[in-house]
Amino acid sequence: MIKVFTNPAIKSWSGIIKRPVTDTASFEKSVRKILKKVEKKGDQALHKYSKDFDRIKIKTFRAGKEEINGAAGQLTDELKTAILQAKENIFRFHKRQKEANKKMETMPGVTCWRRPVAIEKVGFYIPGGSAPLFSTVLMLAIPASIAGCKEIILCTPPAENGSIHPAILYTAQLCGIEKIYKVGGAQAISAMAYGTETIPKVQKIFGPGNQYVTTAKQLVQYQGIAIDMPAGPSEILVIADNSAVPAFVAADLVSQAEHGPDSQVILITISSSIAKEVKKEIKKQVNKLPRKKIALATLSNSKIIILKSIEEAIKLSNFYAPEHLILACEQAEEISKLVTAAGSVFLGNYSPESAGDYASGTNHTLPTNGYAAMYSGVSLDSFVKKITFQQLTKEGLQKISNTIITMASAEGLDAHKNAVSIRLIN
Repeated sequence: MIKVFTNPAIKSWSGIIKRPVTDTASFEKSVRKILKKVEKKGDQALHKYSKDFDRIKIKTFRAGKEEINGAAGQLTDELKTAILQAKENIFRFHKRQKEANKKMETMPGVTCWRRPVAIEKVGFYIPGGSAPLFSTVLMLAIPASIAGCKEIILCTPPAENGSIHPAILYTAQLCGIEKIYKVGGAQAISAMAYGTETIPKVQKIFGPGNQYVTTAKQLVQYQGIAIDMPAGPSEILVIADNSAVPAFVAADLVSQAEHGPDSQVILITISSSIAKEVKKEIKKQVNKLPRKKIALATLSNSKIIILKSIEEAIKLSNFYAPEHLILACEQAEEISKLVTAAGSVFLGNYSPESAGDYASGTNHTLPTNGYAAMYSGVSLDSFVKKITFQQLTKEGLQKISNTIITMASAEGLDAHKNAVSIRLIN
């Protein structure tokens, strides 16, 4: 099960927290082949891959109005109420991210400003199968709608009977998405990147997926299609002091472990007794899970690390740059000021990572695999370009002209200098 390390030397940290390694080269060739085939043959290739990979024959890729409208009737009122509550919180949080267009004079007669402009066409990949991530529809569609994206395309793998999970359809309809397609895997990414007879081409692709989907997203970047961020298997790191509740900590670690066998969970604590209790709780809780086999595989890649101080724990956490970070500590808010690398941070014993996954309001589409050191999670900014503007009066140009001319001359760019000087004599 989970391995325990006590006061490891700093030089050994990188080895201890090494993430499970995936050999992408082994399937990159297959992904490239899928991308090229869909680019050249469009829907014909999609039909072939649906038959080969999903073992189904799809007549029409786009979900029909009747199927979409019927989804609500297949869900319990309790689930629909929960989705509506989550939608409201996510909307509130992302709406506050909208910037006002503020103009400023950098000097008299020189006015500058910046205006966010929505990316017009965006594509969402929503995993289906054993864990249909309808919550991801909320996380992507809500900021896209607030930003003002004109066209949203959603692709999700169908079940063996050719249907889409009703919770995905209901949530998509709730968010105003009408173009929903029954396509999964790398072929879905290819369809959105290049366009087919049925599925429109988009400008940016969002959403999590398996290794084939992730590789496809990274490959289409080279051809001018933007993606949300580099992403890999899900992960969580918990820092716990003596105020932590072992059962709560174990529950957070186990909840992340059920994502998939290539995920990773880490506990860093300053208390050996907390470490022992958490380990006991993990064993107790994992045995009750329907996805026990998956969780156990994840836990074999996972670690409990006992260190001497919270400061040292934060240092290791920043080095690891986790997707999710829980501070199960007495002074959690104060400690959080030391965090420099994490996708999303959860403070205190009553802030489970599941809250961010579903309904607190923050976005759960986050950088993994150490990318939290330099990437942010999805936000309203992910769906806009920010264009800068400037307007100079004749007097403003006169005031700044000497600076521009001097700098252009020093760089040997005489045409730049002349573009200013010609205006001063007219």
